[in-house]
Amino acid sequence: MTANLFEPVQLGELALANRVVMAPMTRSRANENDAPDHLHVTYYAQRASAGLIVAEGTYPSHHGKGYCRTPGIVTDAQIGAWRRVTDTVHERGAKIVLQLMHVGRIATRHNKAPDAQTVAPSAIHARGALYSDTYGAVEMDVPRALTGSGIASVINEYRRGALNAMAAGFDGVELHCSSGYLPMQFLLACSNRRTDEYGQTLQGRIRFPVETLEAIAAAVGAGRVGLRICPGNPYNDMQDDDPAATYGALLDAVSPMGLAYLHVSRSPDPALDAFALARRHFHGPLIVNDGFDGQSAAQAVSNGIGDAVSFARHFIGNPDLVTRLKERAPLAGFDRASLYTTGAHGYTDYPPLSEGASGFAAERTQP
Repeated sequence: MTANLFEPVQLGELALANRVVMAPMTRSRANENDAPDHLHVTYYAQRASAGLIVAEGTYPSHHGKGYCRTPGIVTDAQIGAWRRVTDTVHERGAKIVLQLMHVGRIATRHNKAPDAQTVAPSAIHARGALYSDTYGAVEMDVPRALTGSGIASVINEYRRGALNAMAAGFDGVELHCSSGYLPMQFLLACSNRRTDEYGQTLQGRIRFPVETLEAIAAAVGAGRVGLRICPGNPYNDMQDDDPAATYGALLDAVSPMGLAYLHVSRSPDPALDAFALARRHFHGPLIVNDGFDGQSAAQAVSNGIGDAVSFARHFIGNPDLVTRLKERAPLAGFDRASLYTTGAHGYTDYPPLSEGASGFAAERTQP
């Protein structure tokens, strides 16, 4: 029997009303305490027709912050602020999980707390710059290589972040193992030159993300834990000479855990079918991501490529994306200049279809 994009689906312990997922997107609007505020409540509530919302990448410890104005799930104030978001989303019928994002070496001290450190598997500097509200574009820090006890501490930070997310009312958590952040830094040889059991070989390099998932799953239940990957993604100065082998080994190791889902993005390498790779090596629900419109998303679900489809940029200018997809209505564009600015503009001021066009370029979609 073929599945429909708009019918319910069970992802581990997560019962979704439909198979449209809002992908996590950094929007750089946390307040001075790195907590969400009333704008976040509105932003996520507007998009709660999705079966599942994966909230923006959120640091599990102060050491894990890299970008300006990104939220944390560390302090009581942050947990309480996120609770207002989750309560409102649940009132509107959606499930919401929190993406745990430790950026590792993709960081600058100018965006961190004074006592926070920039850490990575090895002391290898990432090429590129980050934006600081105080200094503008700045070079990324040279990271400190984690010791063995330091690795155990970071894994515990993830575990504590997952527990804090549950205290904040989230239905689960997603481990961000993509975009060149800490778990991916351990995974790839270009950023992992360790000579201990967390490096040297592919089995050594997969150890950190595997042990982190094990710790999180033990804390909150595997059926409430997802994993995000993008095989072959070069973002943030990453290079993988054999992503099929890398991610095949990782997924073989995590598949028996019984995770809620694997969230896999289309590979930028045209020779690599990341969705097929995921199906071969992961025997649980798949959320597929990147480049989908209504028609291709419906086909992906009906053809069994994914159990659900996540949308990122389409959810920016279309808070009622599910309605628009169902009705084959035009999709509004969005203002790129306001993606990472402060305030409501370009964040909560995109109107639903019933109120007319947003004023940005519209696209036609066919579910």
